[in-house]
Amino acid sequence: MLAMLAPFAAADYREHPEAKIFIDEMVNEHGFDRQQMENWFANANKQQSILDAIARPAERTKTWKEYRPIFIVPLRVTNGIKFWQEHKDVLARAEKQWGVPAEIIVAIIGVETNYGRNTGSHKVIDALSTLAFDYPPRSPFFRKELQNYFLLIREQKQDPLSFKGSYAGAMGYGQFMPSSYREYAVDFDGDGFTDIWNNTTDAIGSVANYFKRHGWKEGEPVAVRARFEGKPDGITFNQIEPPQQTVADWKKRGFEPITPLDGKLPAVVLQLEGQHGTEYWIAPRNFYVITRYNRSHLYSLAVYQLSQQLRESMEATR
Repeated sequence: MLAMLAPFAAADYREHPEAKIFIDEMVNEHGFDRQQMENWFANANKQQSILDAIARPAERTKTWKEYRPIFIVPLRVTNGIKFWQEHKDVLARAEKQWGVPAEIIVAIIGVETNYGRNTGSHKVIDALSTLAFDYPPRSPFFRKELQNYFLLIREQKQDPLSFKGSYAGAMGYGQFMPSSYREYAVDFDGDGFTDIWNNTTDAIGSVANYFKRHGWKEGEPVAVRARFEGKPDGITFNQIEPPQQTVADWKKRGFEPITPLDGKLPAVVLQLEGQHGTEYWIAPRNFYVITRYNRSHLYSLAVYQLSQQLRESMEATR
């Protein structure tokens, strides 16, 4: 029985019913060559490890005191300073062009891939095919990403079998999904190929452009600790939505930022279980922009706090 099942487990995707429909769509709607598509899917395999990975509980089930130590550690700061120093000219150029601070760009790359040390070991075509055709809960999303993957490959004149990424198909230093790649990735060195896998210049420019296109406001704060003496009754904390209330509104409700904030800034309020008890933060629009990268208030605050440690350490080295 095992001998009979083994070939099926490693079978390519050419004969999968859903893949056949997908190939028809790519041929009829996007003008791809059928034989070429079938050849590519002959080299795409279902990966059980990918299905196992996506079924694991998400990190956002953790509290802040559990989540923060995953990313805010001395080695990640040390590696970040090294990355910053190696690419300081490109980071300075990106900051000037898009208005996104270098430390935010470095922190995103640090949180996503530890500065390129862990960009993923799965073939992107395997990951996206497995999730598009054999993971019903999110099949429509991953079918769309697989479509975008083939389109970007054609646009960039690359081989779809050659790229690796995460188990979810996220790619490169900044872990862009194919749709984000096509919308926001940039050829920052002008060599004709937007290479976010191996070219740090393109990766840095792409992260900066992503933030700018999602509304990053140059010079505005990200998050500030706040004191709160009132009762939290009726307050919705940790919203992942564009802020509707202002800092002044929150001050009237008892939240006092520990450093001055413009009262006119739209902001949300965070309530977190920290290492030393409950923490409150006032988070203006740039905090929301970071959540466009990952819809988690914990992720966004981790990126921000890492960026601040990077900035402080970088200034100390100077």
